[in-house]
Amino acid sequence: MKLLSGTPLTGVVVFFGFAVILVGTVHGETVPSRLLGDWSLDLSTGEPAWMRVEEQSGKPVVLLRIYVGSLGPFRDVDVVDGRVKFDMVKKSKGKRVSTTSVNVGLVNGELDGVMVRTHAERESDRVTFTGTKISVMPADRPDLSKVQFGHPIALFNGKDLTGWVTHEPDKTNGWSVVDGVLQNNTPKTDFSATGDHANLKTQESFEDFWLHLEFLVESQRNSGVYLRGMYEAQVVDRDSRMQGIQGVGAIFGEIAPSKNAGRAGGEWQTYDITLVDRHVTVELNGQKVIDNEPISRPTAGAIQTNPDEPGPIYLQGDHTNVSYRNLYLAPVISKE
Repeated sequence: MKLLSGTPLTGVVVFFGFAVILVGTVHGETVPSRLLGDWSLDLSTGEPAWMRVEEQSGKPVVLLRIYVGSLGPFRDVDVVDGRVKFDMVKKSKGKRVSTTSVNVGLVNGELDGVMVRTHAERESDRVTFTGTKISVMPADRPDLSKVQFGHPIALFNGKDLTGWVTHEPDKTNGWSVVDGVLQNNTPKTDFSATGDHANLKTQESFEDFWLHLEFLVESQRNSGVYLRGMYEAQVVDRDSRMQGIQGVGAIFGEIAPSKNAGRAGGEWQTYDITLVDRHVTVELNGQKVIDNEPISRPTAGAIQTNPDEPGPIYLQGDHTNVSYRNLYLAPVISKE
């Protein structure tokens, strides 16, 4: 078997019924410097996506997240004629469900990419994409003692859904207001990533802020609050099967809380969250559990992937029943 790049890849490939062991990863080209870094992607499917291209020990490595799927790191990466190429393989119960072959580079200084998704049981599809380069993460943590916040505004008026809109208008809307409480009602009880009920977001978008809200979730149920539609603060009870980096007080999958300060299912809980310069501070039920920590990338399920742009407050409704009340936001007006 001849490799077109002239360099073998580590792994095992089944080729015409024979298992071929490929060893010794070598890459002939380096990644173009302008391609390195973080990108907010614009897919032809409309799915939110984010990509990071970097080099580790002289070898290309890619992280790629499409809504709730994939991330990597992908290390079997080729660079050919200045373009980065790699495969994302999705499996279920040990069997391949699909392979997405990614080919991305720069054309006239602009990001240019294509993904070809080959499925096990249906025809392939082709997705094109462009992207916007994301600015480098601030090197220093913000000095929160110098940050000034504006007057808090009420995101929820306690009467109706004024100021809010469902993110997926084609899905079932389970949101309503009952006795001054914003409620989501859905038959779903499992922890799968998505469902047939709609998520809810503010019509207004925000930059940096302090956010206060109260939530009530029953035992072994879950939801989430996305800051600027990008970073999920987890909503579960203290005894949830999800703990640590996936538990209450966490920025889901990215930053674990220093302690489990949650309350039992069925009790009201309080979040006070500050987001400044891509650094987050989380107080859960009056206890600081994340202290001015950097968030370097969007969490799974993000609907906005560019931290250089404002985004909404976004509540998961495609999970289980949840209630919210007393939602207030104070925008940052000065950092000096």
